[in-house]
Amino acid sequence: MSINDENITRIYLDDKELILIGTAHVSKKSAEQVKEVIEHEQPASVCVELDQQRYQSIKDGNKWQETDIFNVIKQKKATLLLMNMIISSFQKRLAKQMGIKPGQEMIQGIESAEESGATLVLADRNIQITFARIWNNLGAWGKAKLLMQIVFSIFSNESISEAELEKLKSKDMLDAMLQDLTKHFPRLKKPLIDERDQYLAQKIKEAPGQKIVAVLGAAHVPGIKEQIHKDHDLDKLTTRPPKSKVPKLIGWAIPLLIISIIAYTFMSNPAAGTQQTISWVLWNGSFSAAGTAVALGHPLAVLTAFIAAPITSLNPLIAAGWFAGVVQAYFRRPSVKDFETLSEDAASLKGFWDNKVTRILLVIVLANVGSSLGTAIGGADVLRVFFENL
Repeated sequence: MSINDENITRIYLDDKELILIGTAHVSKKSAEQVKEVIEHEQPASVCVELDQQRYQSIKDGNKWQETDIFNVIKQKKATLLLMNMIISSFQKRLAKQMGIKPGQEMIQGIESAEESGATLVLADRNIQITFARIWNNLGAWGKAKLLMQIVFSIFSNESISEAELEKLKSKDMLDAMLQDLTKHFPRLKKPLIDERDQYLAQKIKEAPGQKIVAVLGAAHVPGIKEQIHKDHDLDKLTTRPPKSKVPKLIGWAIPLLIISIIAYTFMSNPAAGTQQTISWVLWNGSFSAAGTAVALGHPLAVLTAFIAAPITSLNPLIAAGWFAGVVQAYFRRPSVKDFETLSEDAASLKGFWDNKVTRILLVIVLANVGSSLGTAIGGADVLRVFFENL
């Protein structure tokens, strides 16, 4: 039996034969090729570009239904959950257009490994560590720019033909993609591509047996071909970057400064101090309440944001959005149906506002964004009154 060698790279390393299949993550042809190669080659191990978390997500497809929304708010994971859902929904929408499941080539790799009796190796780095290292590499403007680009690309109605998708597996197209990535986000390429190339290469060559098939996104194949001949320290590659103390210092310095200025003004001019306090409360409360209202939050959630924001803005350990989110979840508790339709609803702007789960997350995020804007404007007004009364 002969197989199509397109997008297949064979590497001979010592006594091992490594067969890399470069795939497009939502391509029907990629999934078919994975099945064909594993059946033909009968490898001792099959490596897939998944970590334990993403593997578990594939195995537990209905896990969304078990989500405790109050627990998400308590653990401060609302923004992370929201971004994960947006990205996941984008991939599912694209896969639906192609008539396949998202990540079908990885699912096929898992199933074919089980059918052939091969050892399954989860070869990718933990996604949370990758996210942490990516986030650490971006400045404040880079983070905002990346988030905006992700959101705009996800809600775009532009469709991609399967022929265009298959082109993503050609080396010329990949080079162009990586150059574009480096151009817009030069700090993103290292943790997202280069480090994972090193991690994947080490896991693949350490896989048991003499013949190993690896199912990979095509973007990683050129890097793995280069890195496979080197030894890499997996512990070093999985170390979370130390958190900078600067944001925490700023987070405490601004409230202390605001409180000190208002207190000093009160002592020297009580009327001006009262004016500062009213300004701080109105700017913070109004912007946070407005963010909650934009998210179509419950009226009591809007009121909660207004009351909480002026207080929480003076304490970096708490946020107005958490309080507004809890009130929203209490009065607009999501149903099982909301969790069942979560992925589909999160693929459109209308769905985001209609689904009670994403509505809660939007209330949290937009209330916090509003509070941050209110802090900036209210703080500036406090300073203005202070300098006028010196």
